[in-house]
Amino acid sequence: MSEATAASTTKRPRYRRILLKLSGEALLGTRQYGVDPNFCAFIAAQVAEVHKTGVQIGIVVGGGNIFRGLAAAAKGMDRATGDYIGMLATVMNALALQDALEKAGVQTRVMSAIGMNEVAEPYIRRRAVRHLEKGRVIILAAGTGNPYFTTDTAAALRAVEIGAEVILKATKVDGVYDSDPVGNPNAKRYDRLTYSQVLAQRLRVLDATAVSLCMENDTPIIVFDLNEPENITRVAAGEPVGTLITGGSPA
Repeated sequence: MSEATAASTTKRPRYRRILLKLSGEALLGTRQYGVDPNFCAFIAAQVAEVHKTGVQIGIVVGGGNIFRGLAAAAKGMDRATGDYIGMLATVMNALALQDALEKAGVQTRVMSAIGMNEVAEPYIRRRAVRHLEKGRVIILAAGTGNPYFTTDTAAALRAVEIGAEVILKATKVDGVYDSDPVGNPNAKRYDRLTYSQVLAQRLRVLDATAVSLCMENDTPIIVFDLNEPENITRVAAGEPVGTLITGGSPA
């Protein structure tokens, strides 16, 4: 195959810099609790493919596979305490994902909003951007470092701070629906939505704070199915995968 032919068959990235949001549950794989190394490797392989195309990648990971502060608060724990424990869970997930990415040949840095210098760098915006410019994938852990804010909000905040062109919200379904597609076989899937529609219809794709922050800064969100092989690569290449949420008119 000639170099020209090889280049034409390679998916060219649409975005220069992206923020990938992974839920803690995404790392469960087939397990009921904790981290599945095989599924981490599955994610890492996709991220590595996108990274090879020159896309700069930041990742925000949740901690719901280990601990949920809101659920603990519902059972009587102080909400702030529960949220801090949840932040520590995201750091554990970040380290597991870092291991998988480095085994896939990708240089990474874990940056934490809570100081723990033995295992992660402190999150400093300029340093994070410099890592991206040097071709490293950054994994942003511990949410915003504050209780009462979700990792969705952390993803929106970090995306704006580092100048990401899009947020890729990885889920277990292939986009945003008007109701739960698991419980309602007639649920309608949207190809495109506006931020205002998401907020007005209370579509539970990201929390309202995260959507509002994206709306204020005109940061598009793409919601897609993480379980489909090569979906991260396809989304980064600009293929119509999942649901696009922007400030423009819906399709």
